[in-house]
Amino acid sequence: MAASPSSPASIPSPVPHTRWISLAVCALLAAAIWFVFGQTLHHGFVNFDDDVYVYKNPFVLHGLSLAGIRWAFTHSYASNWHPLAWISHMLDCQFFGLNAAGHHLTSVLLHAATSIALFLVLYRLTGFLGRSAFVAALFAIHPLHVESVAWVAERKDVLSAFFFVLTLGAYERFARSDFSLPRYCLVLFLAALGLLAKPMLVTLPVILLLLDFWPLQRFSAVSLKRLLIEKLPILLIAAAAAAVTLLVQHDAKSHLPLPIRLENASVSAVTYLFQLLYPARLAAFYPFPESGLPAWQVAASALLLAAISAAALASRKRQLWFLFGWLWYLVMLAPVIGILQVGSQAYADRYTYLPHIGLYVIVAWGAAELTRTLPSPARSIALGSLAAISLATLTFSARQQASYWQDSTTLWTHTLAVAPDSVTARINLGNADLENARLDNAMEQFRTALHLSPHNPDANVSYGYILVQKGRAAEAAPHFLDALAVDPDHPLAHNDLGMVLAQQNDLDDAISHFRKALQLKPVYPEASYNLGNALSRKGALDEAISQYQEALRADPAYAEAAYNMGNAFSAKGDSVAAINAYRDALRIRPAYVNAGYNLAMLLMQRGLIDDAIAEFQQVLQWKPDFPEAHYNLATALFHQGARRDAIAHLQQALQLKPDYADAENDLAWELATSPQADLRDGTRAVSLARHADALAHGQDVDILDTFAAACAEDRQFDDAIQAAQRAIALARATGRSGQLAQLNTELRLYQSGQPFHQSQ
Repeated sequence: MAASPSSPASIPSPVPHTRWISLAVCALLAAAIWFVFGQTLHHGFVNFDDDVYVYKNPFVLHGLSLAGIRWAFTHSYASNWHPLAWISHMLDCQFFGLNAAGHHLTSVLLHAATSIALFLVLYRLTGFLGRSAFVAALFAIHPLHVESVAWVAERKDVLSAFFFVLTLGAYERFARSDFSLPRYCLVLFLAALGLLAKPMLVTLPVILLLLDFWPLQRFSAVSLKRLLIEKLPILLIAAAAAAVTLLVQHDAKSHLPLPIRLENASVSAVTYLFQLLYPARLAAFYPFPESGLPAWQVAASALLLAAISAAALASRKRQLWFLFGWLWYLVMLAPVIGILQVGSQAYADRYTYLPHIGLYVIVAWGAAELTRTLPSPARSIALGSLAAISLATLTFSARQQASYWQDSTTLWTHTLAVAPDSVTARINLGNADLENARLDNAMEQFRTALHLSPHNPDANVSYGYILVQKGRAAEAAPHFLDALAVDPDHPLAHNDLGMVLAQQNDLDDAISHFRKALQLKPVYPEASYNLGNALSRKGALDEAISQYQEALRADPAYAEAAYNMGNAFSAKGDSVAAINAYRDALRIRPAYVNAGYNLAMLLMQRGLIDDAIAEFQQVLQWKPDFPEAHYNLATALFHQGARRDAIAHLQQALQLKPDYADAENDLAWELATSPQADLRDGTRAVSLARHADALAHGQDVDILDTFAAACAEDRQFDDAIQAAQRAIALARATGRSGQLAQLNTELRLYQSGQPFHQSQ
């Protein structure tokens, strides 16, 4: 297509056979990315936002649905609004569930697609194949980019970058042709998708203006007014995204004074420059220095930034790429440099993901400029050797960096090796130990975190929580109170303090703290569950059930909530609803012993004996040493006439629990009165009944009745008569008149020298 009058100056002539060379570059980029990041398919999730974004996010766990899409666009969550990123996580859960390999694969594929697209777009923009390939390779394998790719929660980075680069490609096609509304709409559409993935792309209108400056060089052919008008719709979309972001992040903003934030921004911008050249000692979290930054460091950073900016401006007529790359870096870094600080980190590797592209351009074009006086073969060898050595070094460094993200313990252990005083790393490592039931290790990490920062709310809450887990609730309460003194709106502190108060039977105050936790964090399944437990203990069963239902809506995998909801329904007398709740608990956690046992008991109460037997048998497969399950299974088997099997389970119950009076009584009764002569054993029945009677201190009518029957079966009729008379007297004294007729019938048998046997 012929160039329009507004087209920029021609780009260098393409290299012969560039299609094949381009394909080779794309293949090499993909291979390098797989070499670095393929290992992440064997990694799990980490306890650093992956829970919030994926494996404990109730809206994501359900997979993709119309309700989920509606939620993604209409709600903020975790102080963020990036609906396309949420939808991406939902799709992963739809296809892969909570298999972390699938989630990692999506991120790696997006990063690979972005790297290849960056190469192709930059090549089209500049016409320099080798330099464009080098820039894309740096983007693909630089160790600073590991965080964005290997961390599932940073899906928003790789997703927004993908649409960002596609936007640049679409803009290049639009800018180098006569005005085309479809092409312009494609630019708008891709830009909107990028902003919906991560609002960091609010600087996109400025980046497109930079492309107009170089390499498109439209400033000399198109009026500035037209260039600005072109960007206006994109600017409006970006402004809307920025406004929404500022609104949803209002409560998460740092309260550090602006001068301190400006100082940190200056030092961070220079830190990223040095990390570009020497990416060593990278970590998942760099703590903000509580004592502030040294004045000399702030001054040196500001001077260096000013000097580079002055040099870039001075070279604007000779090396356009220098000013372009430097402004790209500063502009794209602006939203995440910390002037509007969110979180407690001083800086983060992920913030360089797109901004460093500008620096890569400076490196690639600068190297070519520095070697331009060398003879052609020597220049090619020099550039090729430098590129190969630097890329090989970065590739192996990035591969090592990616290995640190394999699990939470590895990640935070490495982070502490880089930043030993990081309270956040200590807490997260302690949480990882807690998840792996290493309570003592967790406690040591939390104790160290408190030593580093005695009034840190998160450290106090974590340490208090581990004390609760170790049964030291009284010691935990002051830590939760300390956390609330510093941060009265700390939902975890309110929830955990409520747990302590509930253990101390201060249910009213406990309920108050649980409600406050839910007010501060409406989607908080643990707080809903704890509130339900406290309400249930106070007898407010309907409200308790409502809270259990809320916990299950927030976390559909919350088996304990379903189980306790079954208990609440059972306490209300609604056995049908209770049975359904127990079945839900078993669906969530198939080997949930208590839920299976309670379900079997309710089924037996409702006369569904066959179903009850099946459930008891299943429970005993999960927990063979459960005496109560053996006993109640025996009861159900007696109902079905399976006496021999029932006796076997009663014997098993007594082996597991020798002082189990009910089991002794039932076994003695069957051995004394069974209609099957081969099952009767009077001597053993007497021994069992006598022991049961001793356990009951002679105050149980049924046991006395059994003892009488056992003595009669063993031909000890005097003892049988005496025991029967005691049973009759106790029945009269305790108001159990309904048993008197049967007891008198048995007494007459004993008086006539006959034992009592059940009918068939």
